[in-house]
Amino acid sequence: MPELYNRISSEELKQRMLQETEPRTTISFYQYFPIEDAKVFRDFLYIQLNELGVFGRVYVANEGINAQISVPTNHYEALKSFLYSIPALDGLRLNVAVDDDGKSFWVLKVKVREKVVADGITDPDFSMENKGRYVNAAQMNELLGMEDTVVIDMRNHYEYEVGHFKNALEIPSDTFREQLPMAADMMKGKEDKNIIMYCTGGIRCEKASAYMLHKGFKNVFHLEGGIINYAQQIKKQGLTSAFIGKNFVFDNRLGERITDDVIAQCHQCGQPADTHTNCKNDGCHLLFIQCETCANTYDGCCSEACQEVYHLPEEEQKALRAGIDKGNQVFNKAKARLRPRLDEVNNITLTKL
Repeated sequence: MPELYNRISSEELKQRMLQETEPRTTISFYQYFPIEDAKVFRDFLYIQLNELGVFGRVYVANEGINAQISVPTNHYEALKSFLYSIPALDGLRLNVAVDDDGKSFWVLKVKVREKVVADGITDPDFSMENKGRYVNAAQMNELLGMEDTVVIDMRNHYEYEVGHFKNALEIPSDTFREQLPMAADMMKGKEDKNIIMYCTGGIRCEKASAYMLHKGFKNVFHLEGGIINYAQQIKKQGLTSAFIGKNFVFDNRLGERITDDVIAQCHQCGQPADTHTNCKNDGCHLLFIQCETCANTYDGCCSEACQEVYHLPEEEQKALRAGIDKGNQVFNKAKARLRPRLDEVNNITLTKL
C-alpha cells in the first residue's frame, strides 16, 4: 500500500532539500469546487504529489483546495498534466513565485480541513458561485486610477506592513473571519463604489468578493491570482507596479520582492527594513522584522532576554520552554505600536529565567 504520510523527521528532510542540486519551482494554486469525500481526495493527492517529489502544504476541504508547494523544475509539466487531469482543476491557474530560490519547502503535508479558508460564515444562503469579477494587472492599474475606486487589502498586518497597493485600505484585524464583516461595515454607504479586493494568491480575496456581493455591494472585483500573479503580469507586460514593497509569503522565504521600495521599519531600532524572521529562541519564535545590524547585535533574536536564552545549553533551553504556549506569535495590528508585543514576550522569557 502506498505511503499516505511522511515518516521522516522534518530536520532530516530539510537537510536533504538543502543538499539538492536540481532546481525547484515554487507554485501556489487554489480552486473552489465541491469535493464529496475530502479524505479520499486528500489521500489521492498525497500519493500523486509525493511521486512527483513535491514539497509544501496542501489543504483540502469540501469547498475546494488550497496549495503552496515546490516541485522539481523538471517535473513541472508532469505536475501540471496531473492537476489538469482532474476535471475540476483543468486549466487551473498556477501562480509561479516571483523571487524564488527553490528552498521554500522541504516536506509534503496534505491536510483535510473544514474549509480551505476559515471564514466564519454560517449563512446557508452564502455561495461561492456568485463572486466578484476578476481583474488582471492592466485592469487593476486602470481601476486604481479612478476616483470612485476603493481597494481593500484582505491580508494580515504583517503582510500589509512590508508591501501593499498604493492607497489600499487595511482591515484592522489579524483573522480573515473577523475581516469579512469589518470590510462590509467599513464600506457601508459606498455600495456603488468600485470595490477591489486583493490578497497574496487570490483565495482570500475571491471569497471576500463573494461575501461583499452577498452583503449587497454591486461593483465588486478581485485581483486574479493575487499579488503573485499581478507581479508576474507587470513583469511580462512592462507595466508600472502599483504594488510597492515586498509580498509576504507563507513559506521559508517569508517574502518576495516586488519593487525596491522598503516601506517598513526594523521592530528593534526603527531603521528601514522589511526582512521578516522568526526569533531564534525556540521558546519564542516571534515573527518580526529585523534589519541586518540588529540581526548581528541580537543574534537573530527579538530581545536581549531571548538572546540570553538562545546562548544557554540546549538542555537548559528545553527546561525553560516546558509549559510555554507560543500560540500564534505575530504582531497584533490592532496596536498602535509593536513594542508592547516584544515586551510581552520578554516578560514571559524573563519570568522563566
